[in-house]
Amino acid sequence: MTLDELNENCESKILNISCNNELKQRFYSFGIIKGSFIKVSKVSLAKNTIEVIVEDTSIGMRINEAKQITIEKI
Repeated sequence: MTLDELNENCESKILNISCNNELKQRFYSFGIIKGSFIKVSKVSLAKNTIEVIVEDTSIGMRINEAKQITIEKI
């Protein structure tokens, strides 16, 4: 399952991040790393962006970025 498939207010654990190094470094700077717990808090009306929470930090990301993060639903 990928992060874009997770419903609002559901928590999951990051299993893998499959993207280029530039985006991976950006994710890492926000604490989005393998083994972290991540929760989808909001999905935009157009369903092209989501807001996630990682360690009490809210982060906005595009759906195409979320598709690159493999998760395990908790």
